[in-house]
Amino acid sequence: MKTKTPPTNFTLPNFLSAYRLASFPILLWLIYTKNEALFAWILCINLITDILDGWIARKFKLQTDLGARLDSLADYGTYIAAVCGIYTFKYTELGSLGWMLWVFIGLIVLYSAVSLIKFRKLPSLHMYSTRIGGYIQGIFFFVLFAYNYYGWLYLTAMIWGFLSAIEEIIVLLVLPELKSNAKGLYWVLKNRQ
Repeated sequence: MKTKTPPTNFTLPNFLSAYRLASFPILLWLIYTKNEALFAWILCINLITDILDGWIARKFKLQTDLGARLDSLADYGTYIAAVCGIYTFKYTELGSLGWMLWVFIGLIVLYSAVSLIKFRKLPSLHMYSTRIGGYIQGIFFFVLFAYNYYGWLYLTAMIWGFLSAIEEIIVLLVLPELKSNAKGLYWVLKNRQ
């Protein structure tokens, strides 16, 4: 008798992304109730699972279209929660550089709007620059909530975020159809030739 194998969408990386997505309203509730300690713990766990889901998916060839979409949605939730948490708990620590956070958010909104207008879907490009930026920003969020504020780390996270968001906007404008795992502008232009 054959055993039934589960559909390929039931993978550990997809489960980790679904967990991050499900924790989003909990993080918002913790912000609303001003529970910074528990918020910091859950946010840090989410940042670690964000790294793990991508690594596991690539290492064990468990990448799926559903996983790419779940990961992108979970990333949006994590970013929204992190920014709301920074605004609620840590904004004064940013000092005169707080404006950079709003520019970064504006660029994320802009590339999301470009994708929604052009493709009627949120982007899930997973470009190299965005992955690296996600790691840098994740490290910043983690260090900010688990330890302390470091200006150089904030500047690095914001500047890299600006550059990767601009690259994502250009890629979205160049692509004829939306796709996951676009790598970056160089590869998109190379494949057009």
